[in-house]
Amino acid sequence: MGSVIFDIETIGLPIEAFDEVQREYILKFADTDEKREAELQKLALSPLTAQVVAIAMINPETMGGRVFFQSPEADHFFSDDDKVEFISGTETDILRHFWSAIQKYDQFITFNGRGFDCPFLMIRSAMLDIRPTRNLVPYRYDSAVHCDLLEQLTFYGATKRFNLDFYCKSFGIRSPKSEGVSGLDVDPLFRAGRYADIARYCLGDVIATAELFRRWQNLLNIR
Repeated sequence: MGSVIFDIETIGLPIEAFDEVQREYILKFADTDEKREAELQKLALSPLTAQVVAIAMINPETMGGRVFFQSPEADHFFSDDDKVEFISGTETDILRHFWSAIQKYDQFITFNGRGFDCPFLMIRSAMLDIRPTRNLVPYRYDSAVHCDLLEQLTFYGATKRFNLDFYCKSFGIRSPKSEGVSGLDVDPLFRAGRYADIARYCLGDVIATAELFRRWQNLLNIR
């Protein structure tokens, strides 16, 4: 059924969610307040210490899609152009929505998905006893199944890696960070109850990734 681009947003679980042994393990090198804060921020990077709060998915041809996001209140709305549907739920809800949707596509496209989003989704789903519908980490060098743009643009690590914001600015693409929100803001936004803002930010990432994918396709058309 064509291609889909997706991206996730995560936040670290509260340190109180772990038992004493786990907390000691997490903070064993945090001998100053600054180091403690740094370790707590790192919690968002692992499925063992974090949760998924948003998943955005769009079709790069139609730019239509869905964003599944966590919210304690039932929320359902559309983007200004009516192309993207926003659906709220629990973490379990949004993961199940994702696995139901992803199985319909022949190719999925990410930015650093192989290094972060894909293993995170698979491990986090296993922890919550949710069965994945496909392998998100297939053979690394077959971009026909999983096109990780960070892998492609660095020619599988042959050149220096940059983040999505840097690539967008370098290619003249509107960066999702131009709205004044970055990944570091997701946790405070969540704690402030600004769930829809996180969902919109996640959508911004996939829109930028879609344009970067279009540029990559132009490069592949060189004869």
